[in-house]
Amino acid sequence: MAINRALLILFCFLAISNTEATSKKYPPLGRSSFPKDFVFGAGSAAYQFEGGAFIDGKGDSIWDTFTHQHPEKIADRSNGTIADDMYHRYKGDVALMKTTGLDGFRFSISWSRVLPKGRVSGGVNALGVKYYNNLINEILANGMVPYVTIFHWDLPQALEDEYTGFRNKKIVDDFRDYAEFLFKTFGDRVKHWFTLNEPYTYSYFGYGTGTMAPGRCSNYVGTCTEGDSSTEPYIVTHHLILAHGAAVKLYREKYKPYQRGQIGVTLVTAWFVPTTATTTSERAARRALDFMFGWFLHPMTYGDYPMTLRALAGNRVPKFTAEETAMLQKSYDFLGVNYYTAFFASNVMFSNSINISMTTDNHANLTSVKDDGVAIGQSTALNWLYVYPKGMEDLMLYLKDNYGNPPIYITENGIAEANNDKLPVKEALKDNDRIEYLYSHLLYLSKAIKAGVNVKGYFMWAFMDDFEWDAGFTVRFGMYYIDYKDGLKRYPKYSAYWYKKFLQT
Repeated sequence: MAINRALLILFCFLAISNTEATSKKYPPLGRSSFPKDFVFGAGSAAYQFEGGAFIDGKGDSIWDTFTHQHPEKIADRSNGTIADDMYHRYKGDVALMKTTGLDGFRFSISWSRVLPKGRVSGGVNALGVKYYNNLINEILANGMVPYVTIFHWDLPQALEDEYTGFRNKKIVDDFRDYAEFLFKTFGDRVKHWFTLNEPYTYSYFGYGTGTMAPGRCSNYVGTCTEGDSSTEPYIVTHHLILAHGAAVKLYREKYKPYQRGQIGVTLVTAWFVPTTATTTSERAARRALDFMFGWFLHPMTYGDYPMTLRALAGNRVPKFTAEETAMLQKSYDFLGVNYYTAFFASNVMFSNSINISMTTDNHANLTSVKDDGVAIGQSTALNWLYVYPKGMEDLMLYLKDNYGNPPIYITENGIAEANNDKLPVKEALKDNDRIEYLYSHLLYLSKAIKAGVNVKGYFMWAFMDDFEWDAGFTVRFGMYYIDYKDGLKRYPKYSAYWYKKFLQT
């Protein structure tokens, strides 16, 4: 069903009216509430948005393989073969970004689209390179800045087949060489690089629970035919961190001096609130934070894992050499942070169970709803995502106090709606909960900035509805609605108009 211009104007009016009603609950907030050079944008990822999975010379990724071999692990048995078809529709999508008023757009490059076999020696896919050149040029031509993620989980299947991918230290050299190819090819225009996106998610769900690609875990943890949840997440994480360090070292020494860009990493974490006002719960919350956030940020800042990990996981946690430690210390020019939600945390007694798993090594019970029925915030369409905006401020202050107040970009922050196929499009555009979510999180972010936290930008998730990994298309995160039943037409939701007005205020 097409939506005519008059109806869109009506939606715009209603969205603005809703924004004004929402604003009555909070202090006034807009772009002027943030520093003058603050960057506002939105985000995406190659496998979730692009489609074009098996055309124009692209090689298979582990997500191509995983979704086709294990459709039962995706909530609606879907995949990203077509996704939003941004591969063919990028010009129109960039035009929507400009209309919305974005300063920047964050996207990832599909490793196997540019290097189908994972290495330059295996052949460069000219059509893949052309696509990203066109996308970058289109973003720049429309007055926006590209923010590029080098690796967003879609490892070339060729490297997984050859030597087990990130389970093998060979991946460090191949990742560095892949990153160098991107620096050489696009670094004249791309000045903001993220080496990795959410390496925690890649390790934990790919090798701990087996619910994401490549789908490995111990059989006492999940439905996996292969894997070891007690060791593989630590090994994979070790190689992810070393790959990050190698790419940063290369960029700083060889490309940054004349390309004059910056390089960082994006990490994800929840905030953790002690279930009770007791020392045991407070320690559990801190352990949970170390196992989700410090696991990556500590070595990238200080050169080694948090003592919490070493104490609880022992020799299952690999060791860095002295040379690796030196390479990793403060190995980012800026830090990307993905924040969505928070959990209550309480202590779990130690157990001598033989079923050891990285997923329980933190000895913390994490829940969104306490035993007395009190929830940490409003529930959403995803059982792990409850709305806790104060966690944004708490997390930022924690970073300031414990990690030297680095330059920070909020690289993902958003809320999921259930995908209701029976709902008319004009009703599905009324995403008032998203407006409330974005507004409240930006409010707490502004408080953190006033308290001295060095935040440089905010990218909401996501620009459009997309393929949401193991949730498939059962939920919608976008401020633009994708009509999957009618040719993938794009429609602005109320939140798109709200964000546009926010950016003009």
